[in-house]
Amino acid sequence: MNPLELAKRAAELTADKKSADIVILDLRELSSVTDYFVICSGRSDIQVRAICDHVLERLKAAGVVPLATEGVERGRWALLDFGDVVVHVFQEATRRLFDLERLWLEAPRWTYVPGSVIESARA
Repeated sequence: MNPLELAKRAAELTADKKSADIVILDLRELSSVTDYFVICSGRSDIQVRAICDHVLERLKAAGVVPLATEGVERGRWALLDFGDVVVHVFQEATRRLFDLERLWLEAPRWTYVPGSVIESARA
């Protein structure tokens, strides 16, 4: 699957585990490191781990494995690096602290709403 399809699929998978505030940032014009960030929140370390485990398991079944993972066991800020797509799963307070959406303010973004198409929005 291409990077945008992977980002959308990762967003859908985070929603399966009731993540909140799911956003996809398009970094293709702003970063040489990755094409997309998928950012979402979990309410607890247990939920953050469950979201990550689900994304990893389902993408692995589709033949997509991460280059690296960080922070999954601690469950405050987990990073799943798939190369062209990096998934960030935060606890809400940690997400506010690092505020990646503000750091990448110029990036086009989509807000994922479960049960609907991903809508384009400019924050």
